[in-house]
Amino acid sequence: AADMPLLSVPKEVAVGTAMLGVAFATGMLAGKRRPPSPAAYTEIGMIGKNSPLRQYILDHSLREHPILKKLRLLTADHPWGSMMVSCEQAQLMANLVKLIKAKKVIEIGVFTGYNALNMALVLPDNGRVIACDINEDYAKIGRPLWKEAGVEHKIDLRIKPAIQTLDELLANGEAETFDFAFIDADKESYNEYYEKCLRLIKKGGIIAIDNVFWNGKVLKPKKDDLAAQSIHRLNEKLLRDTRVNISMLPVGDGVTLAFKL
Repeated sequence: AADMPLLSVPKEVAVGTAMLGVAFATGMLAGKRRPPSPAAYTEIGMIGKNSPLRQYILDHSLREHPILKKLRLLTADHPWGSMMVSCEQAQLMANLVKLIKAKKVIEIGVFTGYNALNMALVLPDNGRVIACDINEDYAKIGRPLWKEAGVEHKIDLRIKPAIQTLDELLANGEAETFDFAFIDADKESYNEYYEKCLRLIKKGGIIAIDNVFWNGKVLKPKKDDLAAQSIHRLNEKLLRDTRVNISMLPVGDGVTLAFKL
């Protein structure tokens, strides 16, 4: 998950975006216009991570645990630090976990463990995050801070391909026993992650799918961009998936919440 731009909501931006949608649809039907480029996408009311408005959002909504802040700053210094989920999005995930009184959570794609820590902090003492990743080196950055926060026992880190872990959970009879899942790993496998999580999640549970905008590249996925193609296909599938209700939110690099029916 990259710490990507997010949508602003002033009236003029909302109207401008709506008008762009009309122009885009009309142009496509007439066969005269191309979809907006990713560059255009970032100009349509998107808030860059260094924007004063994004800073305002953080200043007026972020309630970050001191150890979370410590981990965020550590991660920011990492060469791949931009992969970390945006802090305002992680806060939303934790609020959702708390709202539905979750006890069992799956996270696919852990990186340094900022989001896992955020969720673990709001889980009850017997709650668990099954944290799936293939790289233990990144998680080693966060693990000491999980311990410092007193929640290391709530994070069950499994270093192997996530599909293997999900299959093991299903084979162990854990279908429909999880409350929440967060998907943020290799984009080409998103559909498979989603399908397996849907089997593992209870009715009324939530699956959060990160990077659904892929920095605007979903507007016109290039033939050689398998990640953009995979995300776009899943976005189209989710729109028609009668097994869930959905909300696609312009937070971070876009996150879709799928509520299992």
